[in-house]
Amino acid sequence: MELRQLRYFVTVVDEGGFTKAAERLHLTQPGLSTQIRQLERELGQRLLDRGARAVTLTEVGAAVLEHARAALVAAERIGDTVQEFTGLLRGHVRVGMISGAASETFDVAGVLADFHHDHPQVGISLTEDTAETMLAAVEHDELDIALTGLTGAPLGSGIGVQVVLQTPLVAAVACDAPVDPAESAGTIALASLVDRRLICLTKGTGIRGVFEQSCAAAGFTPTVAFEAAAPPLLLELAARGLGTAIVPALTPAEAAAFGVRTLDIVEPAIHGRLALAWRIDRPLSPAAKVLLGQFRLAFGSHESDPDGNS
Repeated sequence: MELRQLRYFVTVVDEGGFTKAAERLHLTQPGLSTQIRQLERELGQRLLDRGARAVTLTEVGAAVLEHARAALVAAERIGDTVQEFTGLLRGHVRVGMISGAASETFDVAGVLADFHHDHPQVGISLTEDTAETMLAAVEHDELDIALTGLTGAPLGSGIGVQVVLQTPLVAAVACDAPVDPAESAGTIALASLVDRRLICLTKGTGIRGVFEQSCAAAGFTPTVAFEAAAPPLLLELAARGLGTAIVPALTPAEAAAFGVRTLDIVEPAIHGRLALAWRIDRPLSPAAKVLLGQFRLAFGSHESDPDGNS
């Protein structure tokens, strides 16, 4: 019995079949199937029932699975312990971030460059995607660290977060748009957006998720006429009178530059949150632990409750 065979077995179970497991492991499906059958022969028992539509655990397989997972965790901890004693970090750290997160405030490139300079033996990968995808990737152990928006949906108990930015959401309209008497104070009640054509970030983003959840709590589904991946395009569309953009708060100078005026959303106020996310239900690798520490120091924090809803 080899450790890699146990890893193959666990991956087949986690992915629900050989096809997706083979893709994740970068193996051919016949090769993966051969390895699992070899493991079963060595153990003298079938671990998996290979149905026409699904692969399921046998009774023996269910009993073995727990020990296989424990063996893989133990092997990983042995490697981590050796690295900690030698003081030389190796391995690979997988980092994800939402589009547009890198900025002067969040110098992701600078943190990664400093880490690479100090630990040249560690490989680093960086991907961009939506908040929803990033959080799922952390939960499924496909990313070690993510700089992501929080969608407002409950987080898995195994995910830890550190909120690094909290900003109110506002409604932006063209400067020459008629002023409703209810907006004279520079605010707009969330419920007043029910009949408006809205311009929002795409589904899966943190701001879109928080906004839609707030609308649902207020008893309506927002009418989204336009979607875009970045706030500047939302503001350009709003400036041309195509609707009301839901965006993070702007300074007066920023609003004027885009040709919009903004209304603070109230009753209730809504906030977008940017956070670092990582797994807390299992030890990070030494390399990931060090990089996470550098991100946390560089980006600071805002207090948050256990669900990340600060």
